[in-house]
Amino acid sequence: MKPHFGQPVAAAGRPLGRGRGVVIMVHGRGAGPENILDLVPRLDRPDFTYLAPAAAGRTWYPYSFMADREKNEPGLSSGLHTLAALVDDTVSRGVDRSRIVLLGFSQGACLTCEFAASHAARYAGVIAYTGGLIGPPGTTWNYGGSFSGTPVFLGCSDADSHVPQVRVDESAAVFARMGAAATTRIYPGMGHVVNDDEIAFAQALLDTL
Repeated sequence: MKPHFGQPVAAAGRPLGRGRGVVIMVHGRGAGPENILDLVPRLDRPDFTYLAPAAAGRTWYPYSFMADREKNEPGLSSGLHTLAALVDDTVSRGVDRSRIVLLGFSQGACLTCEFAASHAARYAGVIAYTGGLIGPPGTTWNYGGSFSGTPVFLGCSDADSHVPQVRVDESAAVFARMGAAATTRIYPGMGHVVNDDEIAFAQALLDTL
């Protein structure tokens, strides 16, 4: 069962294959592509293609990203399959993985982290706004492959009600072990939002392409 199969992919920016790169943007729980695409004007990099897949029912998986993985099926596997299919389709249209940025917020950031770790390659970047790798406390992630220096950014509040700092730190350590250039920034008292410093990091990353 693939609950997210056939859901639309929204787009903004340059037509696919005609921009400087592609940013795949993954929305959070209770949101949709239109919400994550709200970041495009803030990024202010119009020469890129922005693609935002949709989750069925506006939720990629039903429970916390730190619940037992089985409880989040089949949504979790379907979400990962959705990202894999979108990346593969983007590559088939002539865009190398090294020009693809994976970006997500909240539940979408968790799905983005899990997809990237389980499909390690040299991407242009991985940006997780308030998210981390998926699994209950005590999980060990032993994915193969290498990021070959891919920049990975994890930003989060020091007291987020959904994503504990310890999971952000654990995730950064896994990415670093897999050959990523991992950056973690913890923001005191930040709400469940994307702040200007996080946007600036993404802008600087996009400017390298």
